[in-house]
This record gives sequence, C-alpha cells and structure tokens, in this order.
Amino acid sequence: MIDETLGPLIDEEPAGLAGLKDRLAKLAGDSGLLDVGYLIMDSPLGPLLLAATERGLARVAYQVQDHDRVIAELSDKISPRVLRAPRRLDPVARELDEYFAGRRSEFDLELDLVLTAGFRQQVLRELPTIEYGSTASYRQIAERAGSPRAFRAVGTACALNPLPIVLPCHRVVPSGGGIGQYAGGPEAKATLLALESR
Repeated sequence: MIDETLGPLIDEEPAGLAGLKDRLAKLAGDSGLLDVGYLIMDSPLGPLLLAATERGLARVAYQVQDHDRVIAELSDKISPRVLRAPRRLDPVARELDEYFAGRRSEFDLELDLVLTAGFRQQVLRELPTIEYGSTASYRQIAERAGSPRAFRAVGTACALNPLPIVLPCHRVVPSGGGIGQYAGGPEAKATLLALESR
C-alpha cells in the first residue's frame, strides 16, 4: 500500500526537496495518511510551530519550547503520522500575520483541543472571553471557569496552553500586578500585551 502510494513520488525527479515534501504532504493528506500537519512560520516573536489535525489547530509553539520536542510530543499524544504540511496551516498563518500586523483582534479558526482536558480545557475555553486589549486575573478566570479558588490551577492551564496567542493566555495576569509567567517567555507576553494595547 505505501509503495503504491509513494511510487509516483519516488519515480519522478523532484524539482527540489521542498517541492518533494509538499507533494508528499498533499499525497498523504489525499490518501488519509496525514493525521497531524505542521508548519513553522516567522513571526515578530520568532519562529512559531503550528500544527493541525483534520479537526483544527491543535498546537502553537514558540521556539523556546523546542520545536523538535513538540513534534515528538504530537507524535506520542496524537499520532505518529506527523508531516510538514503548509497548505493545511495556510489559513492559520494568514490569521496570525493579520494579528501581528494589527488587522485582526480575534481568530476565526477551527480548534482541536485534543491536547488538554478537564478543568484545564474549561479554562482555555474562557480565554477568548477576555477582550482584545484587556486583561483578567487568574482569580477572575477561575471564577468564570466555575472554581473560584482554583486560581493556581488556572496558572497551570495557562502555562500548558497548547494554543498560545490563539487562546490568549497572555491576557491573564496576576491580580497583584506585573505580567506573570508565559510559555514564550515574559518578553513575548509583554510584546503581545503592548501590541493589543495600541
């Protein structure tokens, strides 16, 4: 089966390695063999890894989170059928570019929250309710998620958010002041908050 599927790719002379990878991703997707497609895009915060299943965007990762490790985690937690597939991620990259250019204040993307569950997923579902240009405290998000005393768990959910930027955990800050921790680093969080405050 795999030999029959990949035969046309192997027999033809590829225009280049990038072209071969794109054709392989398209063929894998058309054949139902691509469970997780990914793309690494440039951004003002450095390279971002984007990964999506057929159901939607499942992962956004900063370079400091180690893209190779993230790809290995996607393979372990979702499926070993992970392949670079820019076409699947083009709409996500386009919306992120618009966001960074200040032309988009909310995302209109299908999301796959396969990498989170339980209370953490409840927290993530509350994050888009924080308006662009605004912030909320960990305690406020705990209250919105139905567990007012679970503000530390909100911090953990934000730290482990598989979809930073898109599910805006950068808008969650300590009630005592400061900006708090962030998966992409405090500088990235400060940059996002400054972008949204313009």
